[in-house]
Amino acid sequence: MSRSGDRDAVVRDQYETYPYPPRDPADERKRLITGSPSHIDEINHYVFAGKRDFSAPFRALVAGGGTGDGAIMLAQQLADRGRGGQVVYIDMSESACRIARERARIRGLGNIVFHRGSLLDIADIAPGPYDYIDCCGVLHHLEDPAAGLAALRAVMAEDGGMGIMLYGALGRTGVYPLQESLRLLGGGEGARGRIELARRLLDDLPRSNWFRRNPLLGDHLLDDDAALYDLLLHSRDRAYRVGEIDDLVRSCDLAVTGFIEPIRYEPETYLDDEALIRRCRDLSFMERAALAENLCGTLKTHVFYLVAAGRAATARACPAAEAIPVIKDQSCGALARALAGRRELKADFDGAAVLLELPEQAADIVALCDGSRDLATIRGMLGMDEEAFGAAFATLYRSLNGINLMLLRHPA
Repeated sequence: MSRSGDRDAVVRDQYETYPYPPRDPADERKRLITGSPSHIDEINHYVFAGKRDFSAPFRALVAGGGTGDGAIMLAQQLADRGRGGQVVYIDMSESACRIARERARIRGLGNIVFHRGSLLDIADIAPGPYDYIDCCGVLHHLEDPAAGLAALRAVMAEDGGMGIMLYGALGRTGVYPLQESLRLLGGGEGARGRIELARRLLDDLPRSNWFRRNPLLGDHLLDDDAALYDLLLHSRDRAYRVGEIDDLVRSCDLAVTGFIEPIRYEPETYLDDEALIRRCRDLSFMERAALAENLCGTLKTHVFYLVAAGRAATARACPAAEAIPVIKDQSCGALARALAGRRELKADFDGAAVLLELPEQAADIVALCDGSRDLATIRGMLGMDEEAFGAAFATLYRSLNGINLMLLRHPA
């Protein structure tokens, strides 16, 4: 077996022993885990310009589905919106697949098809085309991430898209020297022995160590062997800067339509100097994102949506009179009550406190964003003239969309 084959076997064995993320299927009776990428409202906003009808036939692939978070979330949301959706799940770990299957069984979801295997073989195992592909936390564990993305691109429908998560290099400062240290200290003791060695080293790190000084890396503090193994003992992982993401997606004729949360990738979020802010406005979308990453310094993951490069300019939903604002994962009434009387919204991005501007009418506008009314209707109900409403909504949208609370859909 080649060295690459040996490493593939080690990665597969890790997830057989420590399925990730650790999940108890019985918890499905209590709650649905939601997140990014692959929330159905995000998919509509960033891939289909807000115009996708999810009651129509829709085929999604979850590539490297692990214990099932993405597949379960999307399958449940599709089931809630109609009968036209199917989710195809693939993962190399039988242990992880078993957990995902049981979660689906408890929920009564019959719209997931399960496969065991490598995403590199997806064209043979479960051929496309797919309207949407989720690949969360997987490409950075492949020997050749570009080959993995190319394999997914080959089965993506030309008018479809992807949701991706990759590790962020700056926020993971300290991880890779510690991984190397653990390899140098020895191996061969088995998984349990390596975990015990990692915990001993964590307890003995000097104060000067970058891992110890990085407040973002809390996984090792959890009494969870799977999380610790995935963070410090993984046999193959790498992290990305925004510029490297740009190179990767361009190599497959893809383009980024949005990062989550958007405002974290805007350099103005971290700057006050007007002269510097003016310079930022001359940068391209990806240059701005790269600058924001450098200024912030705390992004330990990158979540983003992709479409074919030729569709990038039109794939993302934009505010217009016919646009319907959607409040994500909560009622418009609850959010309106939280915003009442406030002109600022405080967000904490891993220690970077940011104040987001709100218009005077923020609560009144949000209270009417029930997912059925378009902006023209909301403006009419508030009795505001077009210019005043446009300015108020632009401010509100920048802040709420910026922290992933407001998305848009459009009439199909």
